Amino acid sequence: MGERMPEWVRAGYREYAQRLPSSLRLNLIEIPPGKRGKNADNARAVQEEGERMLASIPKGCCVIALDVRGTEWSTGQLSAQLQNWLQEGRDVALLIGGPDGLAESCLKRAQFKWSLSKLTLPHPLVRVVAAEQLYRAWSILKNHPYHRA
Repeated sequence: MGERMPEWVRAGYREYAQRLPSSLRLNLIEIPPGKRGKNADNARAVQEEGERMLASIPKGCCVIALDVRGTEWSTGQLSAQLQNWLQEGRDVALLIGGPDGLAESCLKRAQFKWSLSKLTLPHPLVRVVAAEQLYRAWSILKNHPYHRA
């Protein structure tokens, strides 16, 4: 969710996305946020964002909603999940909500709900952290020295 991110967000995301092999390419689809403001209906904005987000998911994807109420995975657990997704041969869609979170329809569509932290993180930062964590999980699978634990 969101367009026109600050340069540090674009650079951070790009850094980790480019490190991944072409067989594990991250494809960022930016969804325009709903209208918010003094007299705006934020619930309606979230619902409209959800509709646009769901419409952008390719058929057959495993859908993962990033949500503070989701399951926290250790790096090792994420690596195991990544291995499972790769073995299934399905594309994976990660849904990152806007400032008011994900629409209920997105949460219902998801096969997994993943929490990066019990902390509430700003959605631009989530984009960078998710890309880094996927790169780290891949590095574990490939015995790459990036992950040192």
